[in-house]
Amino acid sequence: MFIVAPTDSVSIAPPWDRVPVEEIRRLGEVPAADVGDALRRMTVMDGGIRLLTGHAGLLGTALTVDVRSGDNLAVHRALDEARPGDVLVVNGHGDTTRALVGDLIGEIMVNAGVVGAVVDGAIRDVRALNELGLAVYARTITPAGPFKDGPGAVGVPVAAGGVVVEAGDVLVGDADGVVVVPRSRVKEAVTAVGEVAEKQEALRRRILAARSGAAEAAR
Repeated sequence: MFIVAPTDSVSIAPPWDRVPVEEIRRLGEVPAADVGDALRRMTVMDGGIRLLTGHAGLLGTALTVDVRSGDNLAVHRALDEARPGDVLVVNGHGDTTRALVGDLIGEIMVNAGVVGAVVDGAIRDVRALNELGLAVYARTITPAGPFKDGPGAVGVPVAAGGVVVEAGDVLVGDADGVVVVPRSRVKEAVTAVGEVAEKQEALRRRILAARSGAAEAAR
């Protein structure tokens, strides 16, 4: 950690598997809505989790963190466990009074190769996070900083945006929001998004053809 603070109150789960990037790349090539549709719309985070930086593309594996409301000690400790391609997923219990992620954590994320964050709570230093190229989703923004006392847990299942996220699950996000792909359902999702895209494109062609026909008839 870059801060000096006792972390005895932060528990760390045993190591977890990450899905290889080549197996999830397809999920980042389609809208998050299509991924949600592919999983029957059951793993889509609620609309309160909003994109707050200008970088809408989010694709990576979950590095989960459970914190006490308004305290980000476990977030700092979690980044010691980070691997390139991870997405920080923080259960801040919906608390919006204190920011759990800001510019300094953003700098550490970049060092570790973490591509973005999903915070069920608040963040700050949005301009700096944007300049760092991070896709960050949260409930709101506040300049109020967090405490660093703990307790917390890293690598455990957490709730974020009304969805359970386990360490190693895949996060897909764009301007619409965030979808969780459970690690055990990645292959299913990759196959299904192709079918969703084909059905939508067929419907779009019918709509455009009808529009063209209506325009022609009006002449």
